[in-house]
Amino acid sequence: MKPRRSLDELERGVRACDRGVLAQAVTLIESRHPDDAARAQELLNRLMPHTGGAHRVGITGVPGVGKSTFIDELGTLLTRDHQVAVLAIDPTSQVSGGSILGDKTRMQRLAQDPKAFIRPSPSGLSPGGVARRTRETMLLCEAAGFDVVLVETVGVGQGETAVADMVDFFLVLVLPGSGDELQGIKKGAFELADALAVNKCDKDGAQLAISELRAVLKFLPQRRASWRTRAVGVSGLTGEGLPELWRLIEDHRETLTKTGELARLRAEQQRSWMWSLIRERLEATFRAGAADLPRLEADVMAGAISPTAAAELLLRGL
Repeated sequence: MKPRRSLDELERGVRACDRGVLAQAVTLIESRHPDDAARAQELLNRLMPHTGGAHRVGITGVPGVGKSTFIDELGTLLTRDHQVAVLAIDPTSQVSGGSILGDKTRMQRLAQDPKAFIRPSPSGLSPGGVARRTRETMLLCEAAGFDVVLVETVGVGQGETAVADMVDFFLVLVLPGSGDELQGIKKGAFELADALAVNKCDKDGAQLAISELRAVLKFLPQRRASWRTRAVGVSGLTGEGLPELWRLIEDHRETLTKTGELARLRAEQQRSWMWSLIRERLEATFRAGAADLPRLEADVMAGAISPTAAAELLLRGL
């Protein structure tokens, strides 16, 4: 069995952008084994001074909208001038608990690009389809020198706040003629978006969809004081509209940097991250220490006690 790398070796390898070492560092971060937690946090602490310089872009959309094809095309365009990391979140089966993790097969050109790094991770049944350690993985990629980090979500249409809370720019992909532009989509995702992109803009109905989205956006609250959400057309298949979309993302970053909103946004994200870790640790501690939990869970399932009453009894025992 190959001995695991020391923290010094992991730190040097990540900083040197050694893909193999970076992958091992991400595996350490994602590990749920108690022995790995302290090593993972120490590694992050060492690398933190080298993070924060990347464009952080979240990308979501309903299944079938063409996220992987879009990211493959956009990433290939960006690697001309950038180092691009893709954190692709694969849905975890509610039945088996497994994930396919097939994004490297769906992003074939980018997977072979020496200036790109693709890391598929299981969502772990977490809210919004976000992997448990996506934030930390993003920091590792930044420490390795990647200046663009794309986070692809499952696109389940709920809980996308989790992604919006860890990126600078949140992009929602829309299919022309899907009706999303009229339904307020999953209105929550639209309200979180910094831009809406109608994918497959070369198809019939795309221009009408863009016009309708722009009309809808006039009635949604403005997310940023200095930025109004835009609606654009793109094609992940032909690359149409992608250079313009990237200029839009750069304009967004420049605008938020000048107004100080980007610094405030990232500071608030750090606070939100802290509280998410507190909630995670508290739940784990609670489950481990609540002796009556199995009995009360069984009583709730049998209808012998209400969930509210059971929760009160358990919380009183803290």
